[in-house]
Amino acid sequence: MVILWYGLVPMTGALVKRYKWHIFRKRFDELRLSPMLDYGRYARQQGDDSGGHAVFRFVGGFESVTGGQTLWIRGDDLTVPVSLQNAETYLLPMQKGDGIPEIFDPSDEAPEIIRWERVSAFTEGAKVYVGGLLVCQDGRWSFASTKEKRLMVIFYDGPDHSLTTRAIRAGRHRGEYWNAITPYSLVIGALCQIIIAVLFLSRPAFRLTVIVSLAALFVPLYPMIPPGLLFTVIYRRLAWRSRILRSYRDLARLPLRYLKPGWGLAPRGSLPNGELYGFTTCAELPPQAQEGKIPLLLPELTKAKENDLWYIFGALRPGEELPVQPQDSFATFGILPGKPEIIAKRCEIAAYTMEIISWIILFAGIGLNIFFLSMVLVLL
Repeated sequence: MVILWYGLVPMTGALVKRYKWHIFRKRFDELRLSPMLDYGRYARQQGDDSGGHAVFRFVGGFESVTGGQTLWIRGDDLTVPVSLQNAETYLLPMQKGDGIPEIFDPSDEAPEIIRWERVSAFTEGAKVYVGGLLVCQDGRWSFASTKEKRLMVIFYDGPDHSLTTRAIRAGRHRGEYWNAITPYSLVIGALCQIIIAVLFLSRPAFRLTVIVSLAALFVPLYPMIPPGLLFTVIYRRLAWRSRILRSYRDLARLPLRYLKPGWGLAPRGSLPNGELYGFTTCAELPPQAQEGKIPLLLPELTKAKENDLWYIFGALRPGEELPVQPQDSFATFGILPGKPEIIAKRCEIAAYTMEIISWIILFAGIGLNIFFLSMVLVLL
């Protein structure tokens, strides 16, 4: 009972929650390959007699909500309707400071999933990102969800070029054990232990059963009780570190989205707006990076390993020695101390190793508390 209701059921919910945020990050990353919708593309889509649907991205300011479910977003040269019905709508946590945060803060909240009824409460001009299908409904082209592809709508603040990094960093649940089904699971588990204790309380032969049931009743509280509390502190530190490394894994893979597949790492690709995208390598950290003109994609990794090169990703333009900031705000621009796939693999291995160790330490602390409490109950 204890393992089922206090362990397996909440952890199943945790895995489901982790998978949902994985889909969020994957979907956002895939949408970066879709073109940005502007007036020219919108006009061509209106003139398409075939009525074909196409996937676009669009960024603008919140204008209004009409009919309860239609959001209007105003861009530089275009105002587009967005159907919020069945759309995945998120509110990104408020950014601390300007630009891309240099240090990952594991205490940052995950994007809040909001219902479309709340959208009308946003102030006019609030920044909105939308990605998905542009379809013709009732003679009007608008963003809308289908059974196969749901719209992604994100309300955010800060500069556009920081949205990709922030979404990938924050798009993961904090404290996955505590999810929607955890409270119900804990209550059911506690009731089961109370029932077992009550049933055998009047039978001296089953005194040990009663003691075990009472000790198991408070298992969810054991991580917060000394001496196991020390193990919990260590667990939390390792869990936070594991979360940081998983985010670094995802950030290191971002440049690979635009590069053509091939042996190792292909040198070039193209952005949705037609810009040439790729990388150059340097044996030493270039002065532009030291001056902050080229951001470090992983701020903690400031030194390349022995025999590793620095990889600088960005738009490749004639006459420029190094890649530059792409016109597409969502394209990755920055420098890595080695090949992205190798760095991502290292971070992934370290993250999951640390996560396993953290859970072993947490269970050791819980076991220690169970042992002490059982000894106390035996002596009563």
